[in-house]
Amino acid sequence: MRLRLTTCAACTGLLMAAAACGRTDSPAAGAAGSPAASAASASTAAVAPAPENDPLFVAKDLPLLPYGAQAAPRPLAAVKAAYEFAARHPDVIGYIPCFCGCERGGHKSNESCFVAGRTNGRITWDNHGVGCGICLDVALETMQMYNAGADVAKIRKLIEAKYAPVYPGHTPTPAPPTRGGTQH
Repeated sequence: MRLRLTTCAACTGLLMAAAACGRTDSPAAGAAGSPAASAASASTAAVAPAPENDPLFVAKDLPLLPYGAQAAPRPLAAVKAAYEFAARHPDVIGYIPCFCGCERGGHKSNESCFVAGRTNGRITWDNHGVGCGICLDVALETMQMYNAGADVAKIRKLIEAKYAPVYPGHTPTPAPPTRGGTQH
């Protein structure tokens, strides 16, 4: 019996101590303007990530990648490269079709999988590309061929030759211009 009373007394003491620790009626416990609140704010501000440190950061002039990019079917670095290429080269990727079936959602080209809009020089991302391996692969292959010096017409021809036999549907993408089109 004595053991039970000692145990109950110890538990009661612990509960009272825990309750006292949770009180916030003193200025030191976090009231606005108190030293504790200032320290808490300062430490929160110090650990807030700068955009460059955010895993979804692409470039200073572009928005953060859409939510879910870290769980994409390709490595995050590849996802960033595809989104940045789409943002910076609409004159290339805008003439490359996508083969994943996204035309049913209104997409017009592989660019649509990554860029939802361009307003006053500002990009709005489309989150479709984050979760679609086909979209990402088409964009990354387009980027690779463009960086190797291929022109848009050749890139489109190669992309269509690879993907059309496997994926019968594609976006209603206009053909690249035959003269004066984007050359690398």
